[in-house]
Amino acid sequence: MTPEAFNAGEPVPVTSAGGTVTLVEGSTFCLSGTNGDIQPGTSHGLFFRDARLISRWELRLDGQAPHPLSVLSPEAFAAQFVLRRNPKPGQADSTLLLVRERLVGDGLRETITLRNLGRENTVATLTLHVDADFSDLFAVKEGRPAHGGADATVAGSELLRDRSDGSRGLSVSATADPLTAPGVLNWRVVVPARGEWSTEIVVQPTVGNRRVRPQFDRGEEVEASGPARKIRAWRDVSTVIAADDPVLTQVLQRTESDLGALQIHDSSQDGRPFVAAGAPWFMTLFGRDSLLTAWMALPLDVGLALGTLETLAELQGKRVDPLTEEEPGRILHELRLGPDSDQVLGGSHYYGTVDASPLFVMLLAECWRWGAGETAVRALLPAADAALEWLERYGDRDGDGFVEYRRATDRGLLNQGWKDSFDGINDAAGRLATTPIALCEVQGYAYAAWLARAELADAFNDPATSARCRERAERLRERFAEAFWLPDQGWYAVALDGRKQPLDALTSNTAHCLWSGIATDEHAAVLIERLSRPEMDSGYGLRTLSSAMGAYNPMSYHNGSVWPHDTAIAVAGLLRYAHLPGAVDLAQRLATGLLDAAASFGGRLPELFCGFSRSEFSPPIPYPTSCSPQAWASAAPLLLVRSFLGLEPHVPQQRLAVRPHLPGQWGRVRLSDLRLGELTVHVEADHEVAKVRGLPEGWDLRVAG
Repeated sequence: MTPEAFNAGEPVPVTSAGGTVTLVEGSTFCLSGTNGDIQPGTSHGLFFRDARLISRWELRLDGQAPHPLSVLSPEAFAAQFVLRRNPKPGQADSTLLLVRERLVGDGLRETITLRNLGRENTVATLTLHVDADFSDLFAVKEGRPAHGGADATVAGSELLRDRSDGSRGLSVSATADPLTAPGVLNWRVVVPARGEWSTEIVVQPTVGNRRVRPQFDRGEEVEASGPARKIRAWRDVSTVIAADDPVLTQVLQRTESDLGALQIHDSSQDGRPFVAAGAPWFMTLFGRDSLLTAWMALPLDVGLALGTLETLAELQGKRVDPLTEEEPGRILHELRLGPDSDQVLGGSHYYGTVDASPLFVMLLAECWRWGAGETAVRALLPAADAALEWLERYGDRDGDGFVEYRRATDRGLLNQGWKDSFDGINDAAGRLATTPIALCEVQGYAYAAWLARAELADAFNDPATSARCRERAERLRERFAEAFWLPDQGWYAVALDGRKQPLDALTSNTAHCLWSGIATDEHAAVLIERLSRPEMDSGYGLRTLSSAMGAYNPMSYHNGSVWPHDTAIAVAGLLRYAHLPGAVDLAQRLATGLLDAAASFGGRLPELFCGFSRSEFSPPIPYPTSCSPQAWASAAPLLLVRSFLGLEPHVPQQRLAVRPHLPGQWGRVRLSDLRLGELTVHVEADHEVAKVRGLPEGWDLRVAG
């Protein structure tokens, strides 16, 4: 990897609050320190398919850890760790530079270069300590004892094999002829004055006793590697989005890069893509996360959404199984492939989610509007109908018209909405909810899903289905207004508990009711005012729970923190009601705060951050175990841009609406090569004025300005 390769994009900080560097490519990710070391006894490691392969990867220069200078990473899958030899006693400077150039993708490649900046030849000893434990990802996350360790042998290269069953393993091979012993690679070299020396090390995994081919070759430039080709292909089909605002542009560039790296391509289905939920702990298919991310990413590429829908349709529930919480028509929550996957929640295929099924139907109709092919959409209609049948038969457990959840066994998730922590749903006093629980936002998703299916029925000449779905949606909206609205407080209850009593906490969940459209104008007008208060607006985004509530804790996971995707959905909901007083102003304020937070995180929004007030702590305080990159956080800026543009295509009806309400500091926003079915159009907007180029005659173009 040449230094020029790292100048192709703007390098950004890649460290979390704990000083961890995360690299990710599909189902491979690597966690290390800022010096590049994977330290034993930590959560560091090289992970592949939900198992940690490398548990130790420590480089020593002349017996010491080299001194870190910087980390550069223009792409999510590659980094340069720039270090130096520690100065000699009594000296401030060093003349020996050490650069570790790392690339991940179904394995790991690291090129180590020593560069002598001095006037004399120098002798250096490099030692790389390597070990593996093949632990399940959740065992690492939870700090449980290692899986079983590794047996190491040396046969031309370092070979490590899972001691427990031998089905997993890895090989470590290097150039420049190291002296190799079990667990150690060692070089003693002379680096000429003003010259350099290097070695290339490749880690190749073995799964099921079969070697996995890495996405790179020895000596290959990063630009020619599989991860680089994949990100170029993603960019070739993606819309180019740029803005006058440099912060927004930087964030959007990182969004594109991270979403490309988080994509997993199903090799059994001609490379069909879906997006993993996020690094480090969720590099796999998640129903809710993958669906919402695909929705947000529609302005970049419809193909990602279709791939996600098709993959989830194949895994859709077919039978009743209390262990996995599978039920006919239910959309999967989580797919796991690690060595302990059968012991995690409900096993390798876990279905304990209440919202993925309606979101599936919503996304299918949205793909139709954005230009997905009729054949692909028709093929997914049976899955959509099965998901809706699940809503009626299994989601509505007591026949009251609302969708509830209660876990089937003590192994499942207590809470099965997006706030899935055990204490994520509570009332204003902080008391935890009793099950079964009917969440307010889930009723909104169900409402939108029924309308979505009605629209598809209209498109495919099925008036009976359309009428039934519209009637079902309208009945739900009426019942929702009666049961969830709290007139004395001015917001929707976060949920109905097991006794059908409203839980009266003010939460960000209510903003999702604006996004889905289930809120009436009368209720929305009051809710907007409540959401605009400082108890909810942290200054860096919308809090998950009002600071006036009993369970509020700005350092909690779901009870006062700020989640970027949640704030972006709130902004989209507010702009859906842009005709109401205060909606646009609050949307712009929330978006501005969120992008200010993104700037403080180096242009990459994390999964969440602490919800302290901006007046108390600025920049925002990181949440200690937040995932980054994380899919829906990475995609959140795309939803902001789309919502402020008022961009609403309907390709089958040959209609495009652009009604911008851009924040003033954004300046002009440009979407180049926006693909709408077979068309490619260009959109440019500035504040409340927009222009569109590329639409053929006959299209209904509704543009403000």
